Amino acid sequence: MKFLKFLILIVIFSNISCENELDIEPQQSVSTEVATATAANIEAILTGAYDSARSGDPTFGGGNYDGDLANIAVLYGNTDQIEWNGTFANLRELFNKELDNVNTSANGMWRDAYLLFGAVNTVLANLDKFEDEDQKNRVEGEAMFLRGLAYFDIIRLYGQQYNAGGGNTQLGVPIVLDPPSLERLVPRNSVEEVYTQIIQDLTSAYSKLPDTNGDRADKYAAQAVLARVYLQQGNYAAARDAADDVIQNSGHSLMPDFNAVFDSDDNTAESIFSFVVNTQEGTNWHVVHFASEALGGRGGDISIAQAYIDKFDSAADERRNYTYTDGGLTLSSKFVRQFANTQQIRLAEMHLIRAESNFREGTSTGQAPLAEINALRARSSAPALGALTIDLILNERELELGFEGFVLHDYKRTQRNIGGLPYNDNKLVFPVPQQARDRNDLLEQNPGY
Repeated sequence: MKFLKFLILIVIFSNISCENELDIEPQQSVSTEVATATAANIEAILTGAYDSARSGDPTFGGGNYDGDLANIAVLYGNTDQIEWNGTFANLRELFNKELDNVNTSANGMWRDAYLLFGAVNTVLANLDKFEDEDQKNRVEGEAMFLRGLAYFDIIRLYGQQYNAGGGNTQLGVPIVLDPPSLERLVPRNSVEEVYTQIIQDLTSAYSKLPDTNGDRADKYAAQAVLARVYLQQGNYAAARDAADDVIQNSGHSLMPDFNAVFDSDDNTAESIFSFVVNTQEGTNWHVVHFASEALGGRGGDISIAQAYIDKFDSAADERRNYTYTDGGLTLSSKFVRQFANTQQIRLAEMHLIRAESNFREGTSTGQAPLAEINALRARSSAPALGALTIDLILNERELELGFEGFVLHDYKRTQRNIGGLPYNDNKLVFPVPQQARDRNDLLEQNPGY
């Protein structure tokens, strides 16, 4: 089944180890006209795009949304909350913040993002193949959702943090909106331009996607990512309103117990969007790096340090105790189901975004910030707080969302040091892969590489 899902991508796109990652050229054996001739073929390319997002280039394996992206952010954003015990040199470099321009994590993230862009741009260029307007809108919305999501994730790694005060002329990543063409060489766009494109894509996706869409992205998945984007920008009113829309209207609800959020292979009521993993296809790389060997992992490549445990103010907090010990290491119980879907967005994050944004804006849209934070704490048996500060809210994000890939980006947007480095240190920005620069001399390298 996995082969069938990738087949259309393999037909259309050549091996990117030989081509420009920004523009993956059609193979000669099957023309682009044939591969994109019917609505069914375009649907197949879209299916392949989801598979590409999760599983990456079939030649290299792995993908940005199989847990790998979150793991990278956990390691790169580490302060003193985790330990790296594994043997992968590329991940050790992330943990130590000692990347170079051939780091395989940085190369793979770039490669797989532009593989995905090639697929969704092909879909978007062939919407005229659809006669049914609802089907056309859904396909267009899903493609724009995937593009907006992926651009947001790579801009936060390859570009400096967005400045809420404006003037975001710092180098971002190349914006590519058309199907692949090897004749095209594209320079890097500014951070401002990339964020503008992200918001445009996700806003359009929200307007075109249905309220529910099975395992695929729906309108509230797009709105949830928009809430993230606005929060990262420091646009708290927009972040608040987007998160409130998801909370009020998506039909999702918090699981009654914290452990129930993760104790399932399938999506729960709290899951807004996930990439599907099962026994036939996909790998959950959260589990690979976090879990014991008995549970399908590598024995705890990433373990929890005492500094993270010490962030909790109560020994009764179930989130503090959501661990197990293996080989002398303290491991997270969030990632113990080998074939669980890789959860990208859950409703608890929307509550945290709304609470923080309300607090910063002095509003109570949907719920007063203190009541919202205490409701999250209550389901984990943590005692209620009597008052809030922004530091308490940010700490609550770390307690609730620990090891899910948020610390790096939260520390950058709030201008806190990360592992002893200033939030805007050049070492906290990925290098543009040297392979990409060798093929495209318009790609300027980030400082320090």
